Amino acid sequence: MKVRQDDQDRQKILDWLTPVDYTPQQNDYINKRQPGTCQWFLDSVEYQSWLNINKQTLFCPGIPGTGKTILTSIVVNDLCKRFHNDATVGIAYVYCNYKQKDDQKADDLIASLLKQLTQSQSSLPKYIKSLYNSHRDRRTRPSFDEILRTLQFVTGMYSRVFIFVDALDECRLPDGSRTKLLSELFALQSNCKANIFATSRFVPEITEKFEGCLSLEIRAREEDVRRYLDSRISDFPAFVLRNVDLQEEIKTEVAKAVDGMYVTST
Repeated sequence: MKVRQDDQDRQKILDWLTPVDYTPQQNDYINKRQPGTCQWFLDSVEYQSWLNINKQTLFCPGIPGTGKTILTSIVVNDLCKRFHNDATVGIAYVYCNYKQKDDQKADDLIASLLKQLTQSQSSLPKYIKSLYNSHRDRRTRPSFDEILRTLQFVTGMYSRVFIFVDALDECRLPDGSRTKLLSELFALQSNCKANIFATSRFVPEITEKFEGCLSLEIRAREEDVRRYLDSRISDFPAFVLRNVDLQEEIKTEVAKAVDGMYVTST
């Protein structure tokens, strides 16, 4: 009963930080991946450099429809598998979406990162409990500064931390959330061992923030398009299924026509 109560108290505090949970989105995106796609990215020099060197930022811009979000989920999944048994490595991610802008202010996004890094700990850090207790009786929320200080504290508990922000172009702009988020993430990176991975459409105000950082444009590769078409070959008309040469011609022409856009991703 004590263990159950402790678990309930732990979840209560985590949900107090933020009720938002990006895990279902991550699972949904990775399940949409065509097996074997985006291996070119995981094998790239840019990704390997980002993966193996502390305090690196990898910025991945791309036009609409190139599969940036699916690729982000693939990279998150890759890291989760790599460091599955290493409790000293923290991984946290947010998926920005203009449809959820009311729940994605800079404060909300930072709180989500804090929640994920906190729940990966075997037990709640005392700093978190203290923060919760200081607000509990007054039924107040932590300030942005308190969330930032706590995030720095929790980040410091790991030997390495990887932070993902997908679709920066869909982050709230009128209230300055995008600028605020990036500013605080870069400050966190400077003070802690944090690696940052970000995707966005080609927006000048965003790309200029990543000048000097590792960068790799996201474009659908021919091999990925072909893998997708191979998986849908059974949907082709019977006369196509009977003609291997025609199948190859179709795959070649489609791969050329998509011009860097992936057919099923956003």
